[in-house]
Amino acid sequence: MVKKRNKKLLSIIIPAYKQEKTIKQDILQIMRSVEQVKYPYEIIVVVDGILDKTSQRVRSLKLSKVKTISYKSNRGKGHAVRYGMSKAKGDYIFFIDSGMDLNPNAISMLLAHFNWYKADVIVGSKLHPVSIVNYPWQRKILSRGYRILVKTLFGLSIRDTQVGIKMFRREVLEKVLPRLLVKTYAFDIEILAVAHRLGFKRIYEAPIELEFNNSSSITSKKLWKVISLMMWDTLAVFYRLKILKYYDDLNERRWKFDKELNYKINLP
Repeated sequence: MVKKRNKKLLSIIIPAYKQEKTIKQDILQIMRSVEQVKYPYEIIVVVDGILDKTSQRVRSLKLSKVKTISYKSNRGKGHAVRYGMSKAKGDYIFFIDSGMDLNPNAISMLLAHFNWYKADVIVGSKLHPVSIVNYPWQRKILSRGYRILVKTLFGLSIRDTQVGIKMFRREVLEKVLPRLLVKTYAFDIEILAVAHRLGFKRIYEAPIELEFNNSSSITSKKLWKVISLMMWDTLAVFYRLKILKYYDDLNERRWKFDKELNYKINLP
């Protein structure tokens, strides 16, 4: 008896901000990794602001499975990821940061954990026992402090929410995406906290390989500004989630109105 081929489609969203130097290598490495798992796939590169030649680099590859979306002004990673997800056709939807810090072989690891746990969400984690991680001690300290804050405010069972690779079941995003507001660096905690709030409790961690190489758009000069924005956005997510209960179904009219208004203002 011939086994039926798995028809689940994978969508991989790549948010890209000033990544003209690495984006072609990012895409080719991601394609090699995805082709190993034998799933049909699409790649959506969202160029978050036309500020260099990132869009041209992507289009020069002329790959049928790679779609490029771009808009003039930088609007933040959260906006880029959400916009890419809204265009995704996949049953399983990933996002992975550009910049070559993350080894894209993590895609197969997340997919294996996803199937094993029958998960709603799988997140790449620096703290997984078999993760291989090399990044500056300053960031380790800041990351630890942020993890303590997130655990205190949201009580999520996972320990690391901030690694730039995550995988979602489509049904999760269909429920969660219309409610989200954060456009910058606290996007990760908002999407995870809201998913958990809506009853998607099967959120697990998977190993990654991370080699910090300074090709990320978050340079050391910007780091403290990013931290302050993350803190502000994180506290705002807590306030909306726990105090206002903004993300709950009872507030559907409110978040649908906010989403529609936000979309009109920020239309790419």
